[in-house]
Amino acid sequence: MRNATNSMRLGQTSFILFLSKIFGSFLGFVATIYFARVLGEEVLGQYALVLTIVAWVGIVSSVGFSGAIEKRISEGDEPDRYLGAGIVITGGILILATVFVLLFRSQINAYVGVPVAEFVLLLLFASKLKALVNASLKGTHLVHVYAVLWSGKLLTRATAQIALVAIGFGLTGMLYGYAIASLVTATVGIWVLGLRPARPTTKHVRSLFDYAKYNWLGGMQGKTFDSVDIAVLGFFVTQGLVGIYSVAWSLGKFLDVFGRSISSTLFPEMSELSSANDMKAVATLTEDALSYGGLILIPGLVGSLVIGDRLLAIYGDGFVAGTEVLVILIAALLIYTYNKQLLNTLNAIDRPNLAFKANGVFIVSNISLNVVLVWQIGWVGAAIATAASAAVSLCLAFRYSKRVVPFEIPVRECSYQWIAALLMGAVVELSREFGERNWGWVQDYNVVFVVMLVTIGAGIYFATYFAVSQSFRTTVTNNLPIEVPLVSER
Repeated sequence: MRNATNSMRLGQTSFILFLSKIFGSFLGFVATIYFARVLGEEVLGQYALVLTIVAWVGIVSSVGFSGAIEKRISEGDEPDRYLGAGIVITGGILILATVFVLLFRSQINAYVGVPVAEFVLLLLFASKLKALVNASLKGTHLVHVYAVLWSGKLLTRATAQIALVAIGFGLTGMLYGYAIASLVTATVGIWVLGLRPARPTTKHVRSLFDYAKYNWLGGMQGKTFDSVDIAVLGFFVTQGLVGIYSVAWSLGKFLDVFGRSISSTLFPEMSELSSANDMKAVATLTEDALSYGGLILIPGLVGSLVIGDRLLAIYGDGFVAGTEVLVILIAALLIYTYNKQLLNTLNAIDRPNLAFKANGVFIVSNISLNVVLVWQIGWVGAAIATAASAAVSLCLAFRYSKRVVPFEIPVRECSYQWIAALLMGAVVELSREFGERNWGWVQDYNVVFVVMLVTIGAGIYFATYFAVSQSFRTTVTNNLPIEVPLVSER
């Protein structure tokens, strides 16, 4: 049985990470509304395409070394030398990526529609530095520091981008703001880290390569899930539709912050337990991850069916066209978050070969389905392809995980979340109908109305879930900073 104190610490770390990401994602949400209203869908589409290029050039060139650095540092054996090996490898990667961008700069500019090759190079350097620092922080169990820096990065990015756009820089201002935020937070992370690099040997470099040769596909899976649909859309639809799709995607990612917080928190813990050969404890953590991975996404999916159109209308009337896409993308994220928790377990217990197989199937299916479905049925096909490929990968990840970790599916806990979410959806739908029928002001003050509906929905969902789930009540009680008698005694 897991130590209660350790469980409490993990819950509190997850909660800190969750709150930090909620804060940061909310800042991004507000900033995107500003950009959508000031710059429009087309510029947002160009911005999304630039970030997609940076992501793909970065992941293809880095081939999974961030995950390898985090894993080896988390094992606690000569972490300073593994950090040094990571720096050497990252430097070589940046040289190769720079050569690639310079060779294909005209094609990159044509794809986006404006000259951006120089910005791609700037963002590549900033993102690689940030990735190295993040891997080191998570590997040394400083996940709470990573969480704060993550929020700081989004705050810095939003502030810089809004300031630059406000004085007329447009797309250029958004790209400069992105780079500034990454460089500033990476610098702070280096100062906080404490761990300093030491000269690596061939053994350390080879060890990173040994892990990365399987882990790189996992990193590519994440980037494929996050951006292959946008990359494919760039060839088939207008930049305006890409902008609408990217906004719908960012809303979905906002709801996924808790699932991502769980996997980030549990990876180093699972890695340490696996090194001690305590697979029972790893199984318990895996069950916890599956229990709460959909905590926010499940009500988010129900909510998108009820008020998705009004939520997108906050960005502008043209964004309402993405309502159907929003619902499908949130469903895809819900499937993917469970898949991510299982793959996280496989990587943490040093079985990246099994994760490699599931990731390979996901990538092939996602890319092929995106091309075919976008070509045949348009931009909605990209969302369908993302959901379908996530479902295929989930089946494989479950099969491989069950082979090596004796966990059980937390059916009861997930069922409670769905019961609470469906009740929430019914109440919010009735509230929306009542408001639209009786309050004439809701059309002119859509933001206020949406905030009201979301507040009602969140209250109903969490109150219901708290009432029906003993496990959730215990988790909340254990992680409160003070003892609450009425909660503790239930």
